[in-house]
Amino acid sequence: MDKKRSTYSHSSYSGASGSGSYRARSRGSYGAHGAHSAPSGRGSRSSARRPVGDYSVDYGEYGYGSERRGGSYRPTYQRPPQKKRSKLKVALICIVLALVCAGGAAFAYFTVLEGNLHAGLGGVEDVLVDSDITEEPFYMLLLGTDGSSERDAAGDFGGAYRSDSIMLVRIDPVDKKATLVSLHRDTLLDMGENGNQKLNTAYALGGPSYMVETVSKLAGVPISHYAEVNFDGFKDIVDALGGVEVDVPMEIDDDDAGGHVDAGLQTLTGDEALILCRARHAYDEYGDGDSFRAANQRLVMSAIAKKVLSSDIVTMTNTVQAMSQHVTTDLTLTEIVALAQALNGMDVTTDLYTAMEPTSSVYIDGDGWYEINNLKAWKAMMERVDAGLPPTEETQIDEASGTVLATSGDGSVDPAADGSGAANEGFTEGGTVIVRNGAGISGIAAEAADKLTPEGYDVETGNADDFDYSETLIVYSENSQGAEAKHIAETLGIGTVRLDDGTYDFDGDFLVIVGSDWVESGSSSASGSDAESASDSAAESE
Repeated sequence: MDKKRSTYSHSSYSGASGSGSYRARSRGSYGAHGAHSAPSGRGSRSSARRPVGDYSVDYGEYGYGSERRGGSYRPTYQRPPQKKRSKLKVALICIVLALVCAGGAAFAYFTVLEGNLHAGLGGVEDVLVDSDITEEPFYMLLLGTDGSSERDAAGDFGGAYRSDSIMLVRIDPVDKKATLVSLHRDTLLDMGENGNQKLNTAYALGGPSYMVETVSKLAGVPISHYAEVNFDGFKDIVDALGGVEVDVPMEIDDDDAGGHVDAGLQTLTGDEALILCRARHAYDEYGDGDSFRAANQRLVMSAIAKKVLSSDIVTMTNTVQAMSQHVTTDLTLTEIVALAQALNGMDVTTDLYTAMEPTSSVYIDGDGWYEINNLKAWKAMMERVDAGLPPTEETQIDEASGTVLATSGDGSVDPAADGSGAANEGFTEGGTVIVRNGAGISGIAAEAADKLTPEGYDVETGNADDFDYSETLIVYSENSQGAEAKHIAETLGIGTVRLDDGTYDFDGDFLVIVGSDWVESGSSSASGSDAESASDSAAESE
C-alpha cells in the first residue's frame, strides 16, 4: 500500500480565507483611548453603524486559539457603481406613512415587533462588523437552538439551551446569491482558558457574542449579522408561510426527532419540517447523522427562502410577526424588508449554494465522537465561498439515502423537485478490511484483525509504508460507507474515520492504519518496548 498523503498539524493553519484586522461595530461610544462606554438603549438604536476598533483572528491546535496573524482584512468584492433603488425607498416610505396615519397604536406595534427581535442579543452588536446590507456581500451567523415553550414549562433545561444547528451564511444582494455552510456542532476547538471544547459549547460559555467570535475565527471571515431561532419559532415561520414544499429524500421515523415524515414531494407543516430538521438517528445506518441532519436543514432553509422570496405582502407580514416572537437578531425590520427586496428574483436552484464543513470523525473511548476540522479542505472551501463561488465544484448527493450533501448551483437540485424520495438500505457488516501496522509495534495489526474478524470481515494484515502514524485511521472510499466505517471504529474502540480524497491507495472496502495510540489507549497488550524496526516487523502479516 502506498501512501500519498502530506502531513499537517492542526496548528499549522492560520485562517480559512485570510485573517487579520477588521472593524467591529458597537452601539456604544469609544473614547480617544478606546475606552468603551455603555451602549445606548433599545430606544436609541441607530441605523448609522460606526466602525470601531480592531478585530484580530487567532487560530490554534484545533482551529484557533494560539497563533496570531497580522494584516488587514480585504474583501474580494468590488462595489459596482451606485444605482438608485427608488422602488425600495418608496415602499419603505409608504410603510412608515401607513404606520403614522394609523396612529400611535400601529406605531407602538411596530416598536414592539422591533423590540422582540432585539431581545436577548447579549452585546453581540459589539463584535459584528459593518456592512451595507443591500449593496455588498456580507456574512451572517444563523443558529438554531433546542429551546421551546414546552421545554421552558418543563424546566428540565434550566433555561439554558444548546445551539444544535450552526450555519455560516454569505449573502450577496447585488448578484442575488447566497451560500449556506453548516458547521459541525461537535467540531473540537481550542477555546483558550476554557480548554478544548466542542463548537456549540461557545454559546453556553459566552452567548451570541462569543459564538460569533468563535465562528469568525474558525472561518477566517468577518461576520456582520446574527440571527437565532428556537424550535417554536421555526415551526411558526413555516406555518406562517402556509407550509413549505420539499422533496423529502427518505422516510423519517425517529421518535427522538418528534415522529414520522413520509418520503417524497410534499408540503410540510411546521411540525413536519422540524422533525425533518431534527432527525439524526434515522441516518445511523448511512453515516454521520449530524451531517445528514445538517443537509436536511439546508434543504428546508432553501425551501423557506424560495417561499419567502415569492410571497405576497400579507404572507410576508405574517412571517415577520412569527419571526418577532421567536427569532433574535440584530437586523431591524427595515433591514429585513430591504434585504428581501434586494434578493427578490433569486433562483434557489442556481443561486443558492450549500455545503458542510469538512471534518474527520474521531472516536475517543469513553467520551464519544468528536469532529476534527480538515484544515486544508476547509481553507479551500472558504476561499471559494469568499470569492462568491459554490463551496464545492460539484453537487454531491448521497446515493444510499438520496440526501443532498452539497449544491453547486448547477440547477440539478430543487428543494421542491420531484425526485425519487427513497433511500437504499443501510449497511450490513462484511467485506474486506485492509489492516496495516502504522506504528512499528509488534502484533498490533493482528490484534485489530482479531477484533474485526468476528464481525464478518475478511481481513488482510501487513505493514504501512512507514511507522510514523500517531493515530489510528479508518479510511473509506464512498459516502455511503460512512456508517460502516464508524461501526469499525467502535468495534476497534479507537480511530479517526476519514473519507479518502485520493490520499490513500488500497485494495479493499476499508483501510485501517493502526497508529501508536493503539497502545496508549490500552487497546493493545503490546508495549512500547516491543516495537520493532521496519525490517524486523515485515513478517507481521504472516
